[in-house]
Amino acid sequence: MDDKIMKRLPVLGLGLVLLAGAIAPARAEQRVLYEKTSPFGLVLVTEEDGLRTLRFEKGGARQSVVKTGDPEHLELPYAPVAFTGLALCGEPRRILVVGLGGGTLAMFLRQYYPEATIDAVDINPDVVTVAKELLGFREDSRMRGIVADGRVFIEKTRQPYDVIFLDAFGSDSVPPTLTTQEFLRAVLRAVRPDGVVIGNIWSRQSNPLYDSMVRTYQEVFADLYILAVPGAGNRILLALPRRQTLSRDGLAAMASKVSATKRFRFDLGGHVPQPGFEHVTTKSSTSRVLRDGDLPPP
Repeated sequence: MDDKIMKRLPVLGLGLVLLAGAIAPARAEQRVLYEKTSPFGLVLVTEEDGLRTLRFEKGGARQSVVKTGDPEHLELPYAPVAFTGLALCGEPRRILVVGLGGGTLAMFLRQYYPEATIDAVDINPDVVTVAKELLGFREDSRMRGIVADGRVFIEKTRQPYDVIFLDAFGSDSVPPTLTTQEFLRAVLRAVRPDGVVIGNIWSRQSNPLYDSMVRTYQEVFADLYILAVPGAGNRILLALPRRQTLSRDGLAAMASKVSATKRFRFDLGGHVPQPGFEHVTTKSSTSRVLRDGDLPPP
């Protein structure tokens, strides 16, 4: 999920806009492909300039953006930053994505890890439907789109994963049940000791629980790194069930090796931010640990 805000440019005569001193064609009109109020809120899919966008409210944050027929295309800037976490495990054989959205993460992973088992979970059946019918998500013998509560799915998991992506969002935040210490302990049980958990959350500027979320991850995992996403309000958390000291350059070198070996279109190491790389070693004494007991009644 991405919070990039598009600024409208003034429209000039003859349907043209002025960009940096040059004249360019105006953007194509946005078409609504799907709009439905589901039990979990609005599901909206639009198409513009060859890109299809999933949102959970009109004018809201872009949950997923896909380029039809191109599963390697990563439009939202948080995605390649999240994939740098692939450097912190061996060749992944089992991958879990909590928060299918438009299927962007899952489809990219399928392209480069064809032998891996990929489980992509979303609580909203309408999201899974539009991912399959409009956004290019394709199931196969090793990849499933699963309609389930991500927390319940993780709590019932008996075979651990090498990589777990926590990318579930409502219209404006991570669901509260996916932020607590009890939930993250279930995630820890569901990831291999040599694996990695990759979390996507809003930054402090737009997330009043940011410091508490970080503190809660620290309470559960042995080590934690935070990566800023240039040009966006996302923060990527790389949580490890083991101690592993890394420098920014060390992680970038490991990530570059992954993308070179897998032949990504881009250098993954170039998406490890500098500045914006943080190894979190001190626990805040003023930030509380989030617990199930603090959740509002269902």
